[in-house]
Amino acid sequence: MSDFFQNGTVTTFHNITNRPVEELESELCQFSKKKPLGLILPSLFSELERPALKKIVTELQQVPYLNQIVIGLDQANAKQFAYAKDYFADLPQQTRIIWNDGPRMQSVLTELKTKGLAPKERGKGSNVWNCFGYVLASDQAEVVALHDCDVITYQRGLLARLIYPVAHPTFNFAFSKGYYPRYADGKLNGRASRLLVTPLLRALKGVVGHDDLLSYLDSFRYPLAGEFALDVHCLKELRIPSDWGLEIGVLSEVLKNYSNRRICQVDIADVYDHKHQDVSFENKQTGLSRMSQDIAKSLYRKLAVRGHSFSNSTLRTIRARYYRTALDQLESYAFDAEMNGLKLDLHSEEEVIELFAANILEAGKAFVESPSEIPFMPNWNRVMSACPDILENINDAVEMDNQ
Repeated sequence: MSDFFQNGTVTTFHNITNRPVEELESELCQFSKKKPLGLILPSLFSELERPALKKIVTELQQVPYLNQIVIGLDQANAKQFAYAKDYFADLPQQTRIIWNDGPRMQSVLTELKTKGLAPKERGKGSNVWNCFGYVLASDQAEVVALHDCDVITYQRGLLARLIYPVAHPTFNFAFSKGYYPRYADGKLNGRASRLLVTPLLRALKGVVGHDDLLSYLDSFRYPLAGEFALDVHCLKELRIPSDWGLEIGVLSEVLKNYSNRRICQVDIADVYDHKHQDVSFENKQTGLSRMSQDIAKSLYRKLAVRGHSFSNSTLRTIRARYYRTALDQLESYAFDAEMNGLKLDLHSEEEVIELFAANILEAGKAFVESPSEIPFMPNWNRVMSACPDILENINDAVEMDNQ
């Protein structure tokens, strides 16, 4: 049971009454008659071999309001792509798989590379970017939701609540972000948000001063949630990063293009669990260690665009303030966990905070030393301007692959 308290700079939709999903779906069916609804699922092929995605597909078979489902498939050879087509064949909605490693999509991306417009690295960000392009090309949805394929606790009500604020004809929201509690197996989870993002945002506010972007980002209860829904017009304008800074990058871009009165967050699940990332103390190029660096650099870039500068002394101050803030908040999380009968290992959590503190400083130095780096993929408005036939080419590639 949720509260009804509104704080921060974006509207919060709470789950006060646990309204039956069938009621929400009935309304969404009516909304979809005037505003077709779609879903994007970015996936590695390896997700098809895990139980979480099978449960998601089973739940989606019962969803009556979706006009389109787009699956972005990464790391799949020809045999695996054929398997994927059979895997998703029972979905009743119009379903298309974007075979990102296939020769047709690779040919499209090669054309973009010649103009310097293709993603420079592969990952979730580039997968999502390709999906955005196909959604625009296919013209089958006016609102799309996106969620990950590793949600162990998935229920179709998650999708209904996520897409409802943007689909509603009189709400006037262009973007909704999901949030939920993170716990499983008697443990409090969500380390990247709890131990990195929230204390870093508050440390940055203390060092660089008031900034509307920081207040806005700190309004989100779970800023790293991989679930969001948005008006299709947004897809043309978003410049998103290809690394682990995707979620922060999307939130920042939406604020740049829209008033925060058109942005909301919504409680989409009573419990949420998914595949967990290793901390990766030994290798800073993987796991939460890599994630922390990408997220920190994403924040530095966004603040630099807004006129803030970062010297080595400023970065050291940010690191010190982050460390103190994270430790203070950790005590609150420990008390909260104990009252709710959950476990929280203070020693291991402090080790993670120490790693994040070091990475925040390293990420800042890397940002300062690479001022000409272009971390964002171009938005689709630019791509369509440079390659007028690009959407037709993407549509043809996907349709031929799915025959």
